[in-house]
Amino acid sequence: MPKHVLAKLEIELRELKRMLLNDIPKEIAQAASQGDLSENAEYEQALSKRDMFQSKVVSMERRIQEIASLDIGRLPKDRVAYGSLVTLLNLDTAKEVTYKLVLPEELDNNPEFLSISSPIGMALVGLAEGAEVTIKIPAGTKHFEVLSLITIHGK
Repeated sequence: MPKHVLAKLEIELRELKRMLLNDIPKEIAQAASQGDLSENAEYEQALSKRDMFQSKVVSMERRIQEIASLDIGRLPKDRVAYGSLVTLLNLDTAKEVTYKLVLPEELDNNPEFLSISSPIGMALVGLAEGAEVTIKIPAGTKHFEVLSLITIHGK
């Protein structure tokens, strides 16, 4: 399991919970103290904010469970999967590009990282060296060949 991702998400979760338990109740109480609740836009906004934060907490807890249950040992040793370093040949432009497949939470605007849940990332999962793939992306269609592959096990 990618422990650095879990640590990052757990810090974010703690901050969300802190806000949900401390800051937002104060906002709700302050808005409620301004009078008639039936026409109090600030009160409605504070309640909506609370609901949004509760939803984020549930979603983040679910994501943490998913990542924690990721068993690196079960990932394939000869096919593209999470953590793989894959070199592709763009068959349309004859240019090579190398990506590391990562979780969306690991991207951090690194151009060498490719989210495993992106259209290209999803299309690459399960491919072996030498495989060719056609991938539909919002900008059109791309054609790649997998030139080389180093899985998470080979690092």
